[in-house]
Amino acid sequence: MQEASGITRTQMGLDGVSWNILGQVYVPKQVTDDSFAWHATFPEETFVPPHMHPKQDEYIFVLDGHIDLLLAGKRQQTGAGDLVRMPRGIPHAFFNNSGKPVTALFWAAPTGRLLDLYRRIHNMSNPAEVVRVARDYDVVFYPPVSSAA
Repeated sequence: MQEASGITRTQMGLDGVSWNILGQVYVPKQVTDDSFAWHATFPEETFVPPHMHPKQDEYIFVLDGHIDLLLAGKRQQTGAGDLVRMPRGIPHAFFNNSGKPVTALFWAAPTGRLLDLYRRIHNMSNPAEVVRVARDYDVVFYPPVSSAA
């Protein structure tokens, strides 16, 4: 898939789309076969449990607030302007323990099946079902851990 030139405006997703992924809002901003970018809003006390992408590298650019991370087994914290690099095969998790919403720009390369996964799990409310479905889209979840601090 080749990307058309243009601008994806603030608060707008491609084709007007946004997804509710377990209480977080993901807004797709760019997609080609080579990469997929989305704006994420993490309400306070939300998180993405430990997982890894065997076929994709993933990145987070923190726009505001801070995110607690579990990255390759180490607890770390990011702040606005930080870039997090998560190479394929490296387990990671993110937690918003800040007491306020956090926003970030995420992207993955190559796109793989991540776009299809988000379409599939939009508004899915059962975390166990999300974990089960994710395996079919090349995202492997691990047992939960307490929030990183």
